[in-house]
Amino acid sequence: MNETKRSRRSIWVILAGALLAILVPVVLLLTSLRLLLTDAFIHIEYRLPGFPEDSYGFTLEDRLRWAPLALDYLLNDEGIEFLADLEFDDGSPLYNQRELKHMQDVKILTQWVLDVWIAGMLAVILVGVMLYFRGHGEHLWSSIRLGTRIMLLLMLALVIGLAIAFPFVFVGFHRIFFEGDTWLFEYSNTLIRLFPERFWRDAFVFVVVLTVGGAGLTHWIASRRLRRSKASET
Repeated sequence: MNETKRSRRSIWVILAGALLAILVPVVLLLTSLRLLLTDAFIHIEYRLPGFPEDSYGFTLEDRLRWAPLALDYLLNDEGIEFLADLEFDDGSPLYNQRELKHMQDVKILTQWVLDVWIAGMLAVILVGVMLYFRGHGEHLWSSIRLGTRIMLLLMLALVIGLAIAFPFVFVGFHRIFFEGDTWLFEYSNTLIRLFPERFWRDAFVFVVVLTVGGAGLTHWIASRRLRRSKASET
């Protein structure tokens, strides 16, 4: 009976550790994405040296007026009329129907990603607490450390992809998450004027930097805790 209990306990600990190793990279990546979904990133990005001006007339002030509203739509509970009701000073709509449809798709994806992020964080906390208070601290920290190493390897692959062929990565991302060519627009469309390719290239870079930084810090903390856990058992 005791052997059976030990076996079940061992299986549970292994599965919990594997779950942590999978969830830690997800949470690290999505935390970085959430940090980008802020007005702060928009203000920083538009002021970076070399950020392209809008050849159709948007000033920095115009971009800072309209871009945060697009972000607000992705994060709030409002319908598409939140954007559809926006107008230029001459009364013409800010977005056309194709742009509005794309923003609806982006909102669905954004809300889903945020739900996964929250669920992932809660799962990491729950599993971590269970392992820690059941005396499996060493397994807890080794699993977290493994997760950070997985994330660092994935980020290395992404960096190589961005350096070699950013357009391919960018197009591939959109083809995975959006139907057909619904994400393609004219250069004169508002979405392109607010968020040109440079914006998204920098966004990818920011995600990599933030994720690598978060993974590095988490790896350092987990390694220190793991050493302490091993020392306390000897």
